[in-house]
Amino acid sequence: MRVLIAGCGDTGKRLARRHAERGDEVIAQVRSPASGAALAGLVANRIVHDLDGNDTPGLQLPKIDLVYILFPPSASTVNVDEEPRTQALLAALDINSPPARIVYISTTGVYGDAAGQWVDEQTPAAPESARGARRWAAENVVRRWCDAHRTEAIILRVPGIYGPGRLPLARLRDGTPVLHEADAPWSNRIHIDDLATACLLAGTVAGACGTYNVSDGQPSTMTDYFTRLADLAGLPRPPQVSMAQAQRTLSENMLSFLRESRRLDSSRIRDELGFIPRFATLDDGLRHALAEDAGAGAI
Repeated sequence: MRVLIAGCGDTGKRLARRHAERGDEVIAQVRSPASGAALAGLVANRIVHDLDGNDTPGLQLPKIDLVYILFPPSASTVNVDEEPRTQALLAALDINSPPARIVYISTTGVYGDAAGQWVDEQTPAAPESARGARRWAAENVVRRWCDAHRTEAIILRVPGIYGPGRLPLARLRDGTPVLHEADAPWSNRIHIDDLATACLLAGTVAGACGTYNVSDGQPSTMTDYFTRLADLAGLPRPPQVSMAQAQRTLSENMLSFLRESRRLDSSRIRDELGFIPRFATLDDGLRHALAEDAGAGAI
């Protein structure tokens, strides 16, 4: 099977290894020569192409059996029915022999604020942040293209990703505050290795269809996340502040996460695709990430 991993970064590398172990042919699309060089020794067939650029020849792809779209939408996305970066990739696929399946990595931000309630795949999309709206637009682009070309569309809605090299240790060292635990919204997460496993299942399990939420199934708060990480890393716990204080000190990007509260029901991907997280608890995942970072000299 020939597999295209578009936007082959940290998650894509892990996914590429899994497909290579299956004996699949992997093609990786990246944006820059430096990103391509980072895949040397892992993916032989690398395509360096900026999907936003107008100064490079149009991207042309060979026949592909399975496509993963891992890159984020373009910041220029303004229409719920258009997403230029995703559209540029889809336009390069062979419509005379389209892929059997496309797996798009979206965000749980498309659900918007659920006031702490549980959300599942039947919950209507209602994005409130620009980040969520862009992903919702990209989902629509993928579904429409797949419907037109009789390709299976699988959407994975993913919450906060953590793992080696992705821990906010600098923020803890800087003493950046978090919300008081009682005021902190519910949040969800997934270890990057488990996300790669979920992607592989979505791409290869017969009968997979539609949308799947992906998480470790253990929602907590962002305050809990930072507190646990501080304790495990041997760092001071972050100071806790009110929302009013947070609005004066935190970035708008961070505040956009704090304005949304939801608990993610990820039972569908477990029941239908057999997804079992390797890191089923936050402490297990954080210990693994810290150990990996320490071994790599990243701490």
